[in-house]
Amino acid sequence: MKFTLITAACLSLAVLSTPVKAGEDCPAALDFEKRPLLGDNPVRLCEEFTGKVVLIVNTASKCAYTPQYEGLEALYRTYRERGLVVAGFPSNDFGGQEPGTEKQIREFCRLTYSVQFPMFAKTRVLGPQADPLYKHLVQVSGDQPRWNFHKYLLDRQGRVIASFGSSTRPDDSALIEAIESLL
Repeated sequence: MKFTLITAACLSLAVLSTPVKAGEDCPAALDFEKRPLLGDNPVRLCEEFTGKVVLIVNTASKCAYTPQYEGLEALYRTYRERGLVVAGFPSNDFGGQEPGTEKQIREFCRLTYSVQFPMFAKTRVLGPQADPLYKHLVQVSGDQPRWNFHKYLLDRQGRVIASFGSSTRPDDSALIEAIESLL
């Protein structure tokens, strides 16, 4: 199991240690516009997620870790009333395991795993072509996704607090404890 806790020293170096107050700029990790899966209009993550605990996950429909959708949805349903949001970013970067169209991805997620948590447009998470959100997450955490279903945990102020490797299941006690400590 790969789990990286981002220390206070690392957060300070990344200039993410100051809580956001009303009227201040958006936290760097949420200062992005992303288009929802099958949506036409991008949403500003800051407006959607500031004040919530956010679990950002790169997903894929044809991966050995794909059954984690079920656990991610269970986390979302269990903790959303307390302020958790799971944000899924389908990616085809690892072994071509997300080859489908947005419509196919959404239908698969909804019909197979009853996914209701927010899903966004297909996203690059690796290398020079990586989406700016993922470039930021990697820079701040020092931990790059090595496969599908890598998880980044953000606190209510939009600070990257922890990074969990693909093999960390959504029902893993370390992940649940980290989420509960932020709620």
